[in-house]
Amino acid sequence: MRYYVVDAFTDQLFGGNPAGVVLLESEQFPKEKLMLQIAAELRYSETAFIRRHSDKEFTIRYFTPKAEVELCGHATIASLYLLHHEGLASGQCLCHTLAGDLTVEAGERVMMQMAMPRIVVTVEETEEIYKALGVNDYHPVMPIQIAYSGLPDLMIPLPDVDTLQALNPNMEAITAITKKYDAVSFHVFAFANDSYTAHVRDFGPLYGVPEESATGTANAALTFYLQHNGCLGAEAECAFLQGEAMGRPSVVATRIAENGTIYVGGTAAVVAKGELLPNQ
Repeated sequence: MRYYVVDAFTDQLFGGNPAGVVLLESEQFPKEKLMLQIAAELRYSETAFIRRHSDKEFTIRYFTPKAEVELCGHATIASLYLLHHEGLASGQCLCHTLAGDLTVEAGERVMMQMAMPRIVVTVEETEEIYKALGVNDYHPVMPIQIAYSGLPDLMIPLPDVDTLQALNPNMEAITAITKKYDAVSFHVFAFANDSYTAHVRDFGPLYGVPEESATGTANAALTFYLQHNGCLGAEAECAFLQGEAMGRPSVVATRIAENGTIYVGGTAAVVAKGELLPNQ
């Protein structure tokens, strides 16, 4: 099996969010235990395993170092960029995932259609969430809500970017809260008077990811959350800056159509490749 390291949501090596990408030669996926072991060995927040049906159709499964997840935005961007880079995909493609079938435009810039978004629930107990982030005595003007666009994530507003960058998250507390609400991550954001829609940070220790430098699914959910709460019109394009605190700045582009369909995209860079020898 060939594997690659691809940085998504950047056009620079060692920027953005790295993902493992494994191209399968067999028509069958390996056993789940093996895929989990490979993801743990590669040590990235997600590793994508790709079955290629044709140059327009693929099945992708995603594994963190701890568990399989239904969808991963940055690993999908990395995967389709890699397939295009290797001459294995171009133009509009169909990707089968556990979260459903997605339409993805493969090219030097990859744009993927996300699952139809929705607000899952509004969280009333906000104090424990802000305490887990190290923020005291803050009462947000926007609600904390779980938004879904492939994965459920907690959307958590902060007053400014300085507060966002100075967070001191308690990973044990965040793990317990995300498990309690059946969410994948804390997706924390703040507005600034600059060219970005918002600055964001994402914490997902429940799935072995303390912090991610770019998250496609969570920023798609944030796009819908912002529209739902009156910050965006019926159609909008967004740019979210993430990964600043990690030294891996990433720009995640999103687009929401009038019918509610959300697209997430960006560029990528191939960092490394090799051969997996799991039977040795």
